[in-house]
Amino acid sequence: MLPSAAWSSPTEEDELAQVYGGKSAISIAIGSSQPLRRAPAVATVITAEDIRAMGASELDDVLETVPGMHVAKSPLVYESLYITRGIFSLNNPQILFLQNGVPLTTVLTGSRSFIWSRVPLEHIARIEIIRGPGSALYGADAFSGVVNIITKTANEVPGTQVGARAGSFKTRDAWVQHGGTLGPIEVAAYLRLGATDGIRETITADAQTARDRTFGTHASLAPGPVNNFAEALDAHVDLRLDKWRMSTGYMLRDNVGTGAGVGSALDPVGNMKAERVMADLSWTDAQIADDWGVGVMLSGLQYKQRILTDLRLAPPGTRFPTGLFPDGFIGHPDTSERQLRLSAFATYSGIAGHELRAGVGHDNLDLYQTATFKNYIFNAAGVPVPTGPVKDYSAIQPFLLPHLRKVDYLYAQDVWQFARDWTATAGVRHDRYSDVGGTTNPRLAVVWDASVDVTAKLLYGRAFRAPSFNESYGINNPIQRGNPDLKPETIGTLEAAFAWQATTDLQLNLNLFRYQMKDIIRGVANATAATGSTFRNAGNQDGKGLEMEAGWDASRDLRVSANYAYQRSIDENTGRDAGYAPRHHFNARLSWHAPGGVVLTPQINRVADRRRAAGDIRAKVPNYTTVDLSASMVGGAGKNWDLSVVLRNIFNADVREPSTAAGALPNDLPMAPRALGLRLSYKL
Repeated sequence: MLPSAAWSSPTEEDELAQVYGGKSAISIAIGSSQPLRRAPAVATVITAEDIRAMGASELDDVLETVPGMHVAKSPLVYESLYITRGIFSLNNPQILFLQNGVPLTTVLTGSRSFIWSRVPLEHIARIEIIRGPGSALYGADAFSGVVNIITKTANEVPGTQVGARAGSFKTRDAWVQHGGTLGPIEVAAYLRLGATDGIRETITADAQTARDRTFGTHASLAPGPVNNFAEALDAHVDLRLDKWRMSTGYMLRDNVGTGAGVGSALDPVGNMKAERVMADLSWTDAQIADDWGVGVMLSGLQYKQRILTDLRLAPPGTRFPTGLFPDGFIGHPDTSERQLRLSAFATYSGIAGHELRAGVGHDNLDLYQTATFKNYIFNAAGVPVPTGPVKDYSAIQPFLLPHLRKVDYLYAQDVWQFARDWTATAGVRHDRYSDVGGTTNPRLAVVWDASVDVTAKLLYGRAFRAPSFNESYGINNPIQRGNPDLKPETIGTLEAAFAWQATTDLQLNLNLFRYQMKDIIRGVANATAATGSTFRNAGNQDGKGLEMEAGWDASRDLRVSANYAYQRSIDENTGRDAGYAPRHHFNARLSWHAPGGVVLTPQINRVADRRRAAGDIRAKVPNYTTVDLSASMVGGAGKNWDLSVVLRNIFNADVREPSTAAGALPNDLPMAPRALGLRLSYKL
């Protein structure tokens, strides 16, 4: 959980950093606000103004522009995978997402689940991103990075604003947000409704295509379109009173299509529903006494996912060695989970040159309800046997039983300015899990203001990722089975970062990194069963790379920003590229304030050199380059209108994200073609 901001007195160095290249502040690097340039981390801050300038319509559009990060997709519901510095996995649990400091991870898979789609941007004040380990402060899953989404407060939403968006693929949204006061209480509220028919791009061959060749059937629905239809509702309320803050949120994704299929076989019928309710209450006194600050936070999250229509892992007419499935190979899980978190921290600045911080917390992670519906059972060889109509197998052969995980943790941190231009940050956190034991993760960072316009950083950190409930406790799964003896994955990362304010108008950054992952959790083929695999700690991975950034204010009306990332990650078991992640990623954007109050923003994004994993003999995933153009006008007629138009993938590039199995989706996952979007908002 994100520690609340602690007070610290400004120094001359802080003020210089604010002027020379440190205009943005960040809080997730040490738990208190400080200039970005001097933060003991490789970090990025994206503000609401940045989001508006780039013409982004959803969160993935924004995160694709972050150096070292690429947004890929999973076959199942096209769930977003945030590949950071070459670290890829199918459920993407290695990156921690927070909303106002509260983790969004689901315990079932360790991801954000399929509810995390088309995340809107209108109510986001800023996004803070750390690339690299963060477990010394945030614990589990802060492995390859941390993303904190900070929603708008009453001060950032003055009055009432209504808006609507429409675009390609029958995408439509409408929202209203308000900021004001209710007596002494500051209130910010947001409500959004939306829906889309999805991109409907063609899957040329799927897992059933290969199965048809084996059994002489003709069941596959490929070639056929992916199914990315969905309906959405998002709501958020933020209340502040003096030292108190209460935040509540609701997210619903209804009638969600299966993407390329649950089993990588097209399923135009199956659809799902998920809802998440969040609430947190915090009290912070940044100076409760001389040199002391304290804070307490209590948060709760409830997540439910339901299958609205039977999910076909394979279509009607599917045949296995055990028999024919005339209605299709059907199976789906329903789950409900509840997360309760309590944390407290204290800061002390009474020792000259030191800012000390300590915290404790307890997490109660409860997957309290599971249900299993299917039309098969497994035989002794692990092959599904058809049983007729779909039945409730929750008490007979469940996919997962309810489980409760408890986590206790404590951490300590010291930010020590040991010389005028030198600061060291040292921290350590210990987490004790009720089911997977304990883990201790340290960090050490040294930041040197070499001159008024150059800052250098040397960073080391360790992080971990706890196994998800599905990885530890999954049973009766035709594809992958759990293993209660799993240990957490670990990573150690060494980084060097340099920031140079070359001129008052030109900022240049260079980041170098090297990491080593150990005890990677992977599915290993079962030796005693005909199909499927079991999760095991079965791999190590080494990675290295660099990230370069440039920002140039060419004139009052023209700004150019660009970044380039290179990485190479090697699977130690095979000695080959770990696969799926781009070795080269380039992104550039130009913002021009044209006459008449119009802002034109062309953007280019190139993704290149994605290798296949060992054993996959397909050619490399094709490179692609997309070009987008947005035009916006703020403060039109009456100064209350905000209008923007965006054209994405102007040249209709064939964009594809890699599938993880050659036999399942041999031609990978097609992404959106050329698309047009129109956004209009009005301030009442």
